[in-house]
Amino acid sequence: MSGAPRGSEPGPAPATPRRELGLAVAGAVVAGALALSAGGQTWATVTVARQVPLPPLTDVLTGSGAAPLVPAAGLVLLAAAVALLAVRGAGRVAVGLLMAVAGGVLAWSGLRALTGGLRDSSTGLPGVGRWPGPVTVGISDAWPVLTIVAGVLGAATGLLVVMRGRRWPGMGRKYEREGALPVSASPPRTDDDRAQAAWRALDRGEDPTDAADV
Repeated sequence: MSGAPRGSEPGPAPATPRRELGLAVAGAVVAGALALSAGGQTWATVTVARQVPLPPLTDVLTGSGAAPLVPAAGLVLLAAAVALLAVRGAGRVAVGLLMAVAGGVLAWSGLRALTGGLRDSSTGLPGVGRWPGPVTVGISDAWPVLTIVAGVLGAATGLLVVMRGRRWPGMGRKYEREGALPVSASPPRTDDDRAQAAWRALDRGEDPTDAADV
């Protein structure tokens, strides 16, 4: 058999700094979008039983109502995705720390909602606290779980930026190289140009041979 040995097969190409930067930007965008999407959904349906003949009172609790920090953290992550391209060095590390904090806030908010936070927040809905009847809270686990996923992704991306962001390229330097225009060389002088220069030199009372040699 003439096949090449398995040990000679090339491994996966190492991640380049520019590729790592792209992954960090994508991670911030995805985490921020997931947080904003989850914050606008219904996390719980609250039902209060009232005395007959009054019907039960039903209301919904959205993510932004139960955990106001969720949409705020999502906006922070989306803004960080843009900032990663605009800053370098210590500024990028600061952005990474902010992303890690925003991700932690998202994960904590989703976990709190699943461990009794939604029931506590339901008492603030209009009319719920005024009725003595039993309160039933139907929780939609999908959106708090999605918030936790967004938080883990945002925090992990932020830590990646903190550890490796200093070596990533910046957008400004790239555009400076692409936007710089080469200085064009002066066109060669013709015989007519030399003759005109000589006449101008005579008019000024100068030696025309000096002007012709320029």
